[in-house]
Amino acid sequence: MTVFSMALLAGVLVGALAGLVGSIVVLRQRAFFTVALTHATFPGGVAAALLGLNIVVGAAAMGLLLVALMLVLGRIRRQGRQVAAGIVLSFGYALGTFLHSLNPQLQTRVDSFLTGMILGISPANVAIIAGMLVIAIIAIGLLWKQMLFSTFDRAGFEAAGFREARMEVLTLLLITGTVVATMPAIGSVLAIAMIAAPAAAARLLTGRIQLLVPLAMSLGILAAVFGLYASRWWNIAAGGSMALAATGVFVLALLWSRAAKGLRGRAGAGRRDAESGVEPRANTQPSEAVRG
Repeated sequence: MTVFSMALLAGVLVGALAGLVGSIVVLRQRAFFTVALTHATFPGGVAAALLGLNIVVGAAAMGLLLVALMLVLGRIRRQGRQVAAGIVLSFGYALGTFLHSLNPQLQTRVDSFLTGMILGISPANVAIIAGMLVIAIIAIGLLWKQMLFSTFDRAGFEAAGFREARMEVLTLLLITGTVVATMPAIGSVLAIAMIAAPAAAARLLTGRIQLLVPLAMSLGILAAVFGLYASRWWNIAAGGSMALAATGVFVLALLWSRAAKGLRGRAGAGRRDAESGVEPRANTQPSEAVRG
């Protein structure tokens, strides 16, 4: 398998995984948490590189540690989850920068942690992404109804005897697993674009929850494949190209939804006028002949 073919396979898996987990992120409004966790994995990757380990191992360990920290901070009175996410975000990035400064001659460049190196990804890391995709499909498939219940009716969910905390932990673990698995491909920072943008675009394009996940996964794959080919055609960074493609998908979906909403509004107004017997509004300006 050629280098580009391996990158293309990784891109398809990244797009599918990011779209799947991104659907949960968008529905549960956890985008800022995702930003925090993308930065939180950065020091773990640097620490693993310093120790000569696979960066996925270090990123996973740090991600799990900071998920626990975020859950603890989120329970402090008068603070809240957003404050906890902000603390984790700044702490993670600062710690990663500090660890990298301990060995500036580190063989792995710091930008590879932030933006990834999908064109140099190893088969082992591709297998990790595929494994995380399988885990996410199983977890979300088994708990999909409970996730929707807790997302749209938290009080009813808890009144029915379920624990919202479990759904929150599962959400954070899925986000962490996705960020960690995709880190060698798209880095810790660009992951947020691939996770949030395709799912947000899918949310704009369909109001049916049943279609949200497959549409988000399809858009994620589309963004990844287009971004990779664009990087090949124009000789630009692959990770950044994928993130820009994902953002472009969201922008197009936003424009389409606004245009469709405008057309539906005008069509609805026309139907209401027809049903009420109102004649179309005529030109009220006097003609040239009358003015003459």
